[in-house]
Amino acid sequence: MRIGLLIYGSLDTLSGGYLYDRKLVEHLREAGDSVEIVSLPWRSYPAHLADNLSLRLYRRLRDLPVDILLQDELNHPSLALVNWRLRRLQPRCPLISIVHHLRSSERHPRRLLPLYRTVERAYLRTVDGFIFNSRTTRQAVAALRGESENLAPLGGVIAYPAADHLPTPDERAVEKLISARGSGPGPLRILFVGNLIPRKGLHNLINALSRLPESDWMLDVVGDEAVDSAYAAALRRQIGAAGLKDNIRLHGRVSDEELAQRYRAAHLLAVLSYEGFGIVYLEAMAFGLPVLAGIHGGAGEIVDSGVNGFLVEPADAAETAAHLSALAGDRERLAALGRNARRRFASHPRWADSAAAVRAYLAAIVQ
Repeated sequence: MRIGLLIYGSLDTLSGGYLYDRKLVEHLREAGDSVEIVSLPWRSYPAHLADNLSLRLYRRLRDLPVDILLQDELNHPSLALVNWRLRRLQPRCPLISIVHHLRSSERHPRRLLPLYRTVERAYLRTVDGFIFNSRTTRQAVAALRGESENLAPLGGVIAYPAADHLPTPDERAVEKLISARGSGPGPLRILFVGNLIPRKGLHNLINALSRLPESDWMLDVVGDEAVDSAYAAALRRQIGAAGLKDNIRLHGRVSDEELAQRYRAAHLLAVLSYEGFGIVYLEAMAFGLPVLAGIHGGAGEIVDSGVNGFLVEPADAAETAAHLSALAGDRERLAALGRNARRRFASHPRWADSAAAVRAYLAAIVQ
């Protein structure tokens, strides 16, 4: 197959969505397919809307020598009108959207949400089929698009992200880690992994931790501060104002090897964000870590609250603090949750499985 993939920026961008796209491209190329990456520059949302008026972009996509064009749904503001023009071509290649999560599913100022919903709905109605990263994402698309049966002319496929891209320990090594966490002394070692952007909710986690005795916990933060430097600076001010500089360590962006080491050293992962799926939760479970996640979005497809972690309302500092305090004082419960977390990881599809499902879907379309 000859496949095009439209993205913003670089395929090497650090995020779960771009990791998903990279793994898919790797699999397709290894299977003998050609994949041409079409990259649009990162700009503001209004500037991306203006892309729809670009004759150069339209011609570039029109003239791509591909059998099928994949579009990361993140690019929706640039394509809502461009796709309508592409659909009028005869013959034309199918347009398939890779949806990680919807922008309109995130929290936004009320004045902006109607715009985001309108533009995103318009885009979703221009594509022929979908690749979803979770049932939650599929449901969100169906609700916004306004169709729940066939959803699109070519339907869609749910292909879950995986976590076997990290150097994860085997069962015996994980059991040793879990046993050590359950019996070792010292403060609760909490890990946050994610780019420092408002959607990831680190400010909510800090609010919750400020309610706990400082001797009870430590927080390690792994994530790129450059994505939203203003928000990162606000977090540093929040930490300073709360007097928590000795309890919270910001490590920035790290290698996969260092990230794996952070998972080994932690007691649990806490990321209170909205996610279409949440690869980071599965990564943590590979190391036997319980997960504290936001109740909204796709986390509920991974986290069974009270079994392998907890789902909380991100802005409810009291609820989050209560769970953290309980686990800090009950290491046997922590270990039990960790064992269940590892079992959840073990039962999950690997990248090769999910990418193969996507390729089968695409091959059926082309044939």
